[in-house]
Amino acid sequence: MKSSRLEAFSDGVLAIIITIMVLEMKVPQGTDGNALAPMLPVFATYALSFVYVGIYWNNHHHLFQLTERLGGLALWANLHLLFWLSLIPFVTGWMGQNQFAPLPTALYGVVLLFSAIAWKMLQAALVARPHRNVRLQAALGSDLKGLFSIGLYGLGIGLAFVQPWIALVLYLLVAGIWFLPDRRFEKAVEASQRTANEDQGKRSGTT
Repeated sequence: MKSSRLEAFSDGVLAIIITIMVLEMKVPQGTDGNALAPMLPVFATYALSFVYVGIYWNNHHHLFQLTERLGGLALWANLHLLFWLSLIPFVTGWMGQNQFAPLPTALYGVVLLFSAIAWKMLQAALVARPHRNVRLQAALGSDLKGLFSIGLYGLGIGLAFVQPWIALVLYLLVAGIWFLPDRRFEKAVEASQRTANEDQGKRSGTT
């Protein structure tokens, strides 16, 4: 199966996730600042979740720039990732409407944690045989950033029951780490394009 079909399906699911999140923000009853005040926690959680979904969409695109064909394992791994991402609207609304209470804040971190684990499982499926992706495997390397992020999520989940705002800071920290597109993928794509251009130039020179 070509990766373009999987990308199109994933893009549609992520767009729906964002749409559901914004629909969870109910219109306030009133026309002054006091009517908006209760919406601030809801908007803050929406903004954070929007950034997270955007990060996954961005890096998902870069990941599949290095992928041409897929096996069944990769298809299921991608669905596993989308399952956890589809839970983001639920935990976003619960945490925002309850003003960052400990349990909703911890559950928000659980969804982020399992989304990150699912992301790593997708990467592993893409470099597994029989459709082993050598270019992607070289670009990923040891993936210390991914492992560090998982550790921060786990720490945030535990600290949510002690001081929820510390957990939120950790979630924000991970988002900041991943906010820019992963340069590992970009460099690998650029190298692949240079190689393709050089090969095309050599073929043109021999004709």
